[in-house]
Amino acid sequence: MQNFREEVLAFGARKAEEVTEARQIAAMRLVCGMDLPQVLAASPELRSGLIRRIERILERERLKGMRRHWSYDLNRHIALKQVLDRLKETGGGVSAADKRHGTKRAREKAYGAGRRRCRI
Repeated sequence: MQNFREEVLAFGARKAEEVTEARQIAAMRLVCGMDLPQVLAASPELRSGLIRRIERILERERLKGMRRHWSYDLNRHIALKQVLDRLKETGGGVSAADKRHGTKRAREKAYGAGRRRCRI
């Protein structure tokens, strides 16, 4: 009986991973026009450029959400964030912008974005 429960839990985990993978593939294809397996297999130089591109797209999604735009989709936002995290953990490393300006907090301070407030 214990073995059956372990199989059920393993099956559920596998299905959840497949759903997450499908969501990420769809978000990359629809929003970025890129194929996720090709992006994951890209060279480190190309991958850092793709990471910057996905960061820009993710920032646009954040702005859409803050402005309550009709085309904002939370599921797409989550899928893009998961793809970005996945790219960074598989060897994408720090993007070139982060190397130039340090941490995100330092960049915001340098450009004054830390003082800006969201107007709702």
